[in-house]
Amino acid sequence: MKRANLLIGTRGSKLAMIYAENVKKELKKYFSKEIELKKIVTTGDQKQDERLSEIGGKGLFLKQIEKDLLNKNIDIAVHAFKDMPTEETENLLTNNFLKRNSPNEILISKNNIKFEDLEPNSIIGTSSYRREYQLKKKRPNLNYKLIRGNVDTRVQKLEKGEYDAIILSKAGVDALNLQHKISQEFSVDELIPCAGQGIIAIQCREDDNEIKKLLENINDQETRIVAKAEREVLKVLEGDCDTAVGVFAKSNGKKVDLLTELFSVDGKNRYSIKKSLQKDNIESTSRMVGEELKLKSKGSYKN
Repeated sequence: MKRANLLIGTRGSKLAMIYAENVKKELKKYFSKEIELKKIVTTGDQKQDERLSEIGGKGLFLKQIEKDLLNKNIDIAVHAFKDMPTEETENLLTNNFLKRNSPNEILISKNNIKFEDLEPNSIIGTSSYRREYQLKKKRPNLNYKLIRGNVDTRVQKLEKGEYDAIILSKAGVDALNLQHKISQEFSVDELIPCAGQGIIAIQCREDDNEIKKLLENINDQETRIVAKAEREVLKVLEGDCDTAVGVFAKSNGKKVDLLTELFSVDGKNRYSIKKSLQKDNIESTSRMVGEELKLKSKGSYKN
């Protein structure tokens, strides 16, 4: 490769930097010259007290980073795949992924109490309607309250007594070496994760063939397959931050096991589909599952 160096753009949070460092570590196996990280402050990082849907949606974590990528201020962007909108930004490409981390959800609580043992009216911090509605099915007698901020910030809010427990993704907690704080881990059957949870995505310019070729060296093919499956379901549902939808795909030999669920706007009705799909046409068959789920709910998940 002719380039003298590579510049990777990322959010400046501790977790985002760890993910970018992971990408850098893998790239160093194939690129011997200097690789630098560039911290980019996003609107999503600046506004921490409102739901993402109220201030512009998932794209708030990407817009500035993608702008730098399009303007050639960086060569590569690293994102948590779950934070990416379903539609790719024009002239950019997200087609490479590191091996998936844990997709599971975890509970961190005061005094290490399990979810089923929390006192009635305990305050549970969560940033998504999906988690809230899933948990309400199990414990309707708890209070669910919005929590925003980085993992460290959320844990601090719990420890200050603002919440009795919080729900987080295990991938982030693992990356920050906070496993000792976990009170309970939920399986994907107990709490179906959001599309892309636990996946680190690498984005580049669509016309940058040199970088595209380099990124293929570090791509995990199995993760690419399940990432595409999950994203196609979300595309059909036109899912945004307020859409309470869980999608999880798992590679299983020549097939992909796809687990999906969708809640109505008020969270009272739940629709689910579980199917095993062939890998060779995963995008089209995943879209079909999305269409089936959409028909099943008859649009009750939208205002």
